[in-house]
Amino acid sequence: MAWHQRLRYRLIGIQLLVVTIGVVVMLVTMRFVVLNRILHEMRPVLASNLDAVTFADVETTLRVSLQSGALFSGGIAAIGALLTGAIASFVLWRTIVSPLRNLAVSSQHIANGNYTERVPFPARSGEAMQQLATNFNQMAQALAQVEKQRVNIISNVAHELRTPLAGLQGMVEGLEDGVFAPDQETFGMMTNEIGRLSRLVEDIQNLARAESGTAEFTLETFALGDVVQRVSTSLQLNAKEKGVQLQTNATATDIEVYADVDRTAQILTNLIGNAICFTPDGGEIQLVLSLTDKAAQVDVIDTGLGIAATDLPYIFERFYRADRSRSRKSGGSGIGLTISRYLARGMQGSLTAESAGLGHGSVFTLRLPKGQ
Repeated sequence: MAWHQRLRYRLIGIQLLVVTIGVVVMLVTMRFVVLNRILHEMRPVLASNLDAVTFADVETTLRVSLQSGALFSGGIAAIGALLTGAIASFVLWRTIVSPLRNLAVSSQHIANGNYTERVPFPARSGEAMQQLATNFNQMAQALAQVEKQRVNIISNVAHELRTPLAGLQGMVEGLEDGVFAPDQETFGMMTNEIGRLSRLVEDIQNLARAESGTAEFTLETFALGDVVQRVSTSLQLNAKEKGVQLQTNATATDIEVYADVDRTAQILTNLIGNAICFTPDGGEIQLVLSLTDKAAQVDVIDTGLGIAATDLPYIFERFYRADRSRSRKSGGSGIGLTISRYLARGMQGSLTAESAGLGHGSVFTLRLPKGQ
């Protein structure tokens, strides 16, 4: 970049230009306004006390003296103004240009992938520059967090994909080596692993749509109790096989909501499925419908393993597992709750979780707008 295009020189040039214009205006004013005004005021006094020849000589001498004094005073003022302008330009450069240069350097480092870069902001830089540096550092911290999440997502996706792929690879090698017989059981196991892969890919696609806000919703008014009953019925067999009692209250079946029927069923399927998975034999799950002033809600209450207080704030994060070993055995992808929360928010609702701790069960609450 040429020197005259740099911000520091432009600021200094503007300061000096303003000073120069001020000095020129001052000199012109003294030359054509002040001097003429002084002579105009003094001329009657001199004319009344001097003859014509003496008056002309005195007027000429007075004019020359005043002009010389004005030029000398103007020169001194010009030098002082230029020095003041130069000092002001230097101070301005230290308080504005230097922090901006640090900001530019730091932003380049971040653009190159160094998300730990931060902008220093000395106290003399002023409130505005300190605020700018603070905002920039907060942005850098947010980018670092996003990058960390991106790396974790890639790692988690790779790990989730590796498990079924390793199973399929082992079965294929077993078939080639004659360890496994090419019978219905072997092909059934391979089909199950392929199904896990398909579900994981579909979940990742759903999560991407939900997070980007591109998930499609067909909003309409419908009876929430009907959807709850339908999902509960479809999962009754799973609950019985697990030895878990699944109950739905019938006191609020007339509650209507304005939401997407299929998305609501998807959320409830995930919540009830998780409750069945994490509730031991002999446990109980209750689905409770209720109505508040602003929304209708479904509480999925279980007597299962519960959630530790340290895990509760993170259970809606992608791939977060409070009990990793048990979650892997269940075949879940680890993003079902994340998708469910985004879907609930997409319908102007919410999804929250509560638990008194390990061994005390948990409560997941889905809230949706009331029917119109």
